[in-house]
Amino acid sequence: VQLQASGGGLVQAGGSLRLSCAASGRTFSGYDMGWFRQAPGKEHEFVASISRSGRSTYYVDSVKGRFTISRDNAKNTVYLRMNSLKPEDTADYYCAATHRGAVAAPSAYDYWGQGTLVTVSS
Repeated sequence: VQLQASGGGLVQAGGSLRLSCAASGRTFSGYDMGWFRQAPGKEHEFVASISRSGRSTYYVDSVKGRFTISRDNAKNTVYLRMNSLKPEDTADYYCAATHRGAVAAPSAYDYWGQGTLVTVSS
């Protein structure tokens, strides 16, 4: 599967963005999906994941209550709605796909999209 992330940009602290990740192919519904981020000089950090059905979602503690992951299998797209953004959310955001469950480990994901940059100004 090929993944194309979009929706990043510059936003003030407290603002909102919605990231999208469009998948190619007809088997999108067979993949569990994740969002990760990477700030300069840091490793990939798990942000959120969603099961292939969309019924189960998981978040890193730092984004709980602010970010929402969702998917539309009919549109082959996964979303990350980000509210109440903070400067520490600044990073390149990546979507990824796996058959191994909606897990947090980047190493479990087989397919990655390119990053979309989110910059939150204070």
